[in-house]
Order: sequence, then structure tokens, then C-alpha cells
Amino acid sequence: MRKHLFSAGFALLVAATSLSITAYAPPAQASEIKYIVNDVPITSYDIQRRAAFLKLQKRKGDAGQEMIEQTLRVAEMKRLNIRISDKQVEDAYARFAGSNKLKPAQMDQILGQAGVTASHFKDYIRAQMGWNQALGARFRSADGGGGMSTEQDAVRRMLQQGGAKPSATEYMLQQVIFVVPASERGTIAKRKREADAMRGRFNGCEQTREFAKGLLDVTVRDLGRVIAPQLPPEWADEIKKLKVGGATPVRETDRGVEFIGVCSSREVSDDKVAQMVFQAEGAGKGGDAKAEELNKKYIEELRAKARIVTR
Repeated sequence: MRKHLFSAGFALLVAATSLSITAYAPPAQASEIKYIVNDVPITSYDIQRRAAFLKLQKRKGDAGQEMIEQTLRVAEMKRLNIRISDKQVEDAYARFAGSNKLKPAQMDQILGQAGVTASHFKDYIRAQMGWNQALGARFRSADGGGGMSTEQDAVRRMLQQGGAKPSATEYMLQQVIFVVPASERGTIAKRKREADAMRGRFNGCEQTREFAKGLLDVTVRDLGRVIAPQLPPEWADEIKKLKVGGATPVRETDRGVEFIGVCSSREVSDDKVAQMVFQAEGAGKGGDAKAEELNKKYIEELRAKARIVTR
């Protein structure tokens, strides 16, 4: 899926964010204005929250510059009359919590302990959702109307081409991770043998957790329903070759060694599938690069026009 355009149900954030539950409480400090962007102040408190968010994501970045760009995005949303309702934000927040096997109240607590706060995260969600719409409008304009941002656009395009709605395989997947900390990478070969042995016993998702009992540092994650165009690129080809009850070869990752099993699969055909199929086709023709270039150019334009004061 494209990194910036056409995110389905806020999937880009879910895919990009890996929660670390380790509590982190930043020292309390008096808040002061650090930047003013088109008369909108950005405080040290805002920047501290974003720095904590970056730490939680295990991602490098300049928290101050990220807040400047978010402020520019929100201003552009207002100019374009793009409104993201509180319900949309709360629904996306709940979906994100659910994808991490948490209730929203538990998510609130974790974000608070990490120094991010739920309100900061929800502001981020709102800005990302609105920015996707702004980018979608810009993309359609840049693409001569050939781009799309909604399921209905995808269906209309399909029907205009004389075809029915496409179908795609929907998978229920399970991920098994044999965790190997960075300080213990010398044990990777041993862990790979253990993972290969477990994979050899895999014939469905019902018994996986039973197999994992007694094994040290093994995580079993239910990935839920995934449409073929949404499969992680590094796993997609291997998953598509499998029958139900099969598992991919064991692979080394930054988490350790892991494999993915197919619990079930079925063919589905609806407006969402049509949207995703067209997105996948666009990405295969350089859509990702085009979207990234458009995003970068858009932000640069907003920065050039903005009044940004450093205090």
C-alpha cells in the first residue's frame, strides 16, 4: 500500500508503529513557546510529546520539525475544508488499540506512561487522516484525474474499463516470532533450528500456542484478516504460494527469526477490494515513488509560504 496516499482505516500508522510497553516518564518542565507557525504556537510541551512518540515508535526524527510540519498540514486541511470528525478519530484509535490486543483505556495508560498522551496521539491521527485526503486531491489533480481516493472512485474506474469488480484473496494469518535480542545475535542459528522444528509441525493455527508452550521467548501473533494487496512486500510472494495450514520459510528479522502461517483464505470481491487492486497496480507502476515525491513537494510548498518564527 502506498505510504501516504489511500490509507485504508489508518493502516499506514498501524503498519508503521511498533509499541514498546516500557514506561517512560519525562521530567516535568515548564512549557514555553518554541516556534510560531502562521500565528499558531508550538510549545516545548508539544515537542516533548512528539519526542516521546518517536521513542515509542523506535524511530529517529526531529520532534520540533515534525510538529512544524503537522501544524502546516492542519492549516492546509482547514484551507481545503477537510474535517475529520471526533468519531473518525476515536474509531481509528480504537482500531489501533485493538490491533495491539488492547482496549482504548489500556492504550490511554500506555501512552500516558510513555509520555506521549492519548490526546497527542489522537491529534496525530486526525492530522494524518486529513493529510491523506489533501494528498489524494493533489494526486488526482497531478495525475490528470486518474488517481483515486475512495472505493467508489475505484469501482467507477473499473466499470468505465468494461470490467466487473475484481476479486482478491483474503487471508487469516498468524505470525510466530522467536525473539533474539540484539545482544544475543550469536544464538541466531540455534533459534532458527528451533523455529524450523516448530514450522515443521505447523498444520493450522489452532495448535500454535500449544506448540509454543515451554519454548523460551516465542511470540504468537494473530494478524487478522489481510487482503492480498495489503500483504507485507517481504512476505507476499511466499504467502501467496501457500495452501491453508501452510507456513512460510523461517526468516531472520530485526526481532529474531520468524515465520507466518495461513489459518484460512477465501476470495472476496467488493468496493474495498476494487480500491486496493487499483492501488496495488498504481504502486507497481511507480506509485509509491510518485506519492512520496508529491508529499515532499507539497510540504516544501507549505513551508515556503509559511511564516515560521523560532523563539
